[in-house]
Amino acid sequence: MKYIVQISRILVGILFIISGFIKLNDPLGFSYKLQEYFGADVLNIEFLIPYALGISVIVVVFEVVLGVFLLIGYKPKFTVWSLLIMIVFFTFLTFYSAYFDKVKDCGCFGDALKLTPWESFTKDVILLVLIVILFVGLKHIKPLFSKLPTTVIALLSFILSLWFGYHVLMHLPVIDFRAYAIGKNIQKQMEVPENAQKPVLEYTWTFNVNGEEKEFVTNGSYPNVDGEYVGVETKTIDEGYIPPIQDFSIESDDEDLTNYFLEKENLVIIAMYDINKAELEGLKMLKSFSERALKKGYTVIGLTSSGAQDKQQLKEDFNLNFDFYLCDEKVIKTIVRSNPGIVILNKGTIEQKAHWNDIEDVEL
Repeated sequence: MKYIVQISRILVGILFIISGFIKLNDPLGFSYKLQEYFGADVLNIEFLIPYALGISVIVVVFEVVLGVFLLIGYKPKFTVWSLLIMIVFFTFLTFYSAYFDKVKDCGCFGDALKLTPWESFTKDVILLVLIVILFVGLKHIKPLFSKLPTTVIALLSFILSLWFGYHVLMHLPVIDFRAYAIGKNIQKQMEVPENAQKPVLEYTWTFNVNGEEKEFVTNGSYPNVDGEYVGVETKTIDEGYIPPIQDFSIESDDEDLTNYFLEKENLVIIAMYDINKAELEGLKMLKSFSERALKKGYTVIGLTSSGAQDKQQLKEDFNLNFDFYLCDEKVIKTIVRSNPGIVILNKGTIEQKAHWNDIEDVEL
């Protein structure tokens, strides 16, 4: 039992630290995932949506800290009880999500590793078993060091986690796992290779045969049945190849200008997923930055999901000298974790990204 507990201790501790750190690297992204869970069509606790960012920071910091606590043996009883409560909650959440097909990606490992709902549930069940082992064998979890070093390491892990979370919120994620990372080409990320795996679909046809409804399953072809057609249901067996970027677009009121702007050599995109939620201090910096970019020969555009009235009001309030175009809110949130945020492209290849706090450091 002693050795089983130590193996479980190492596995759980490392997994919690890795999972927590990946989300701590992008707490804003995790807060978007929490908003999905809090929504009316999932858990229906929408009153928590305004607090999603605060909750995300608390959860991921706690996740990292508990992993460290477990490895160094700091306050074993508190640590194991906390781990057990967390994993029971997450196991319920992933099961609910998988069974009712509510959230396609749990966000357990942020954008670094995408897990299907059932894969997430399986992972949580394995973790639950390991943590139950720790609970049963609690007496075998001993501190690695004496009291003072153990306490110092525990305190440092908490302080450093909080600092790191604050740092990436005030700037951008240190490691960008998304399809819009620096160096990625948007056009190539949207392409589907000729030899890409095609989706596999299953069709269930219903026919009225001699007064009785019967079902016939095919891969898409119309069944040869002597009966009256009633209906058909389609089920996706395998989604096939899905390009990393699917919904990116730059649109005016009249036309799709995506390809036009992605062919530009020097393009500055000032991204705001929602103008009404943009940071005022960041908005105040846009005028001088856009003028500097225009003087350097850049094309400057804004990208937002907000309506025409909000766009016009923003231009008037801050005397902005560039036009705004339309893009999906979720896509803009994925492109840059800042509102407003700066993205610089060269023929569709992302060369720089910046939080509005770092707008003065953007090299043109």
